[in-house]
Amino acid sequence: MENRTERPSMIRILREWFFKSAPTVPSEPVPVVARRRSDFGAPRAGALEVTWLGHSTALIDIDGTRVLLDPVWAERASPVQFAGPKRFFDPPIALDELPDPDVVLLSHDHYDHLDKATVRVLARRGIRFIVPTGVGERFRKWGIDTEQVTEVAWWDEIQVGEVTITATPAQHFSGRSMLMTDRNRTHWCGFALRGPERSLYYAGDTGWFDGFTEIGEALGPFEMTLIEVGAYNRLWTDIHIGPEQGVRAVRTVQGGLMIPVHWGTFDLAMHGWTEPIERVLAAAAKQGVPVAVPRPGETVDPSDPPSVERWWPNLPWQTAEEHPIVAARARPTRSGPLNAAHVSRAG
Repeated sequence: MENRTERPSMIRILREWFFKSAPTVPSEPVPVVARRRSDFGAPRAGALEVTWLGHSTALIDIDGTRVLLDPVWAERASPVQFAGPKRFFDPPIALDELPDPDVVLLSHDHYDHLDKATVRVLARRGIRFIVPTGVGERFRKWGIDTEQVTEVAWWDEIQVGEVTITATPAQHFSGRSMLMTDRNRTHWCGFALRGPERSLYYAGDTGWFDGFTEIGEALGPFEMTLIEVGAYNRLWTDIHIGPEQGVRAVRTVQGGLMIPVHWGTFDLAMHGWTEPIERVLAAAAKQGVPVAVPRPGETVDPSDPPSVERWWPNLPWQTAEEHPIVAARARPTRSGPLNAAHVSRAG
């Protein structure tokens, strides 16, 4: 199998991890907009609303269809709940209060995106899942009915209600083993959602790559883009995009309103916890990209986006000039990173 990402030196990563100087976790409570099931009406035709629930988890209502992205309700993004990166705040809505989505989209199998306990709860409700190639086998091993799981490769399209969901290319990696014995044995992707009137793009976890142009030309323009902006470092520039390249990607993909995700929830890198959003706002102002920064639990409508209000503390942060995050390489995207010899399609 072709490996499209490099493995940074573990010694260098550990050295930087244990000698962090930035404030990587909040010292005060993060302001959260608490939600209940009664806050959400039925999805409406012609409407688009995104509720950010923290990290990359979001509830999306688009053209009468309700979609849940990368649901993680666990206290820690970790294989165990007594150690590992801990949430900065409780989920804005309890899982048993969450209105049932029509479908759950999973971008890849990392612990901060695929939470076993959460998907088991959702599966017991009979909810459908769309996952990248190979991830369906994990669901089967967890006792989830394979009839509820559809696997997709890049550019596959699935119709859910009036919305066409397309699995889009991304430059990342996969695996859940602490020893990395299962590295890249499953696929990863982003998703484009296109209804009769509204559209949205979720990049998943990705580094910068040439595919953003192709995605924009094939599926764009979009009204809104959810794109990761946190957990970056110069040691892994090809697997996490970082703030400035994230803004650039939104422009390249014709992405409309930018919603920064993958930040402000877990301590997954060495940068300060508020640095990603500070750098996003600086880069977006330079590049003319509109941005909304919802509080956890807040809903955004791209037709009437809220003005940016600083709900995070004003902490020291490194600029792009001080800590540049620039992809080392970029690749064409039409063929995926996996082939049939390494995973089986579950249909």
